[in-house]
Amino acid sequence: MITTTTPGNYVTVNGLKLYYEVHGSGKPLLILPGAVSGVSTAFGALIPLLATNRQVIALEFQGYGHTADIPDRPLSFEQFAEDVIALLQVLNISKADILGYSTGAGVALQIALRQPALVNKLILASVTFNSSGRHPQLEALETLLTVEGLKGTPYETEYLNAAPRPQDWPKHLEKVKTFNKQPQAWSADAISNIKAPALIIAGDADIVRLEHIVELYKLLGGGSIGELSMPASQLAILPGTMHTALTTKTDLLMAMIPDFLD
Repeated sequence: MITTTTPGNYVTVNGLKLYYEVHGSGKPLLILPGAVSGVSTAFGALIPLLATNRQVIALEFQGYGHTADIPDRPLSFEQFAEDVIALLQVLNISKADILGYSTGAGVALQIALRQPALVNKLILASVTFNSSGRHPQLEALETLLTVEGLKGTPYETEYLNAAPRPQDWPKHLEKVKTFNKQPQAWSADAISNIKAPALIIAGDADIVRLEHIVELYKLLGGGSIGELSMPASQLAILPGTMHTALTTKTDLLMAMIPDFLD
């Protein structure tokens, strides 16, 4: 268990020099960012609030933010999960709560599938477990994942300021687009075998179909009448919230995350 605040660390796992930060103290809460996001763009507003009574461990996946890419290694949920599992082993953390956003939420699900003993509780923000869960208009949004489309955005600024090779920004975006196009087909039966309680969050104008979010909620134990049998998992749909704004809704998130975890 880490007991001090030590932002800005690197550890080599699976041949990757992985960047991670540690904020606060207490029970470990691992937080995993979304596509094209590093720690700052995904969780900059949320980390100081979560770290008041938790030990928040935030990381950046292969090729994201401070973590350099491995050119011949494709991006995948499965590989990201293996990297995170290896990080937890290095940090001697045998069990943690995990908050994942977008791509990071998919990675959190993969960790729960692969190493369920590592997971205490799951917070899954804007997540899919198969390709049918993606909003039908998502393909149009993906066309903006270009140097020109992201020019002047916080995502570009973060990468250019943090990446070991800022000149790789165009290559990184192409690799992310290839990753995003990969079909996703995780077994509903396998998902339903996850025992960790989950708080599932989405925006009402998210890139994930709301029907899919409800389906996932039911697979993870939700859907019963509370007066008869209160489910361990919870569901929250944030009003007036698009995908890229979800983690900035700190008032709404902090009204539910601490209660769910504690």
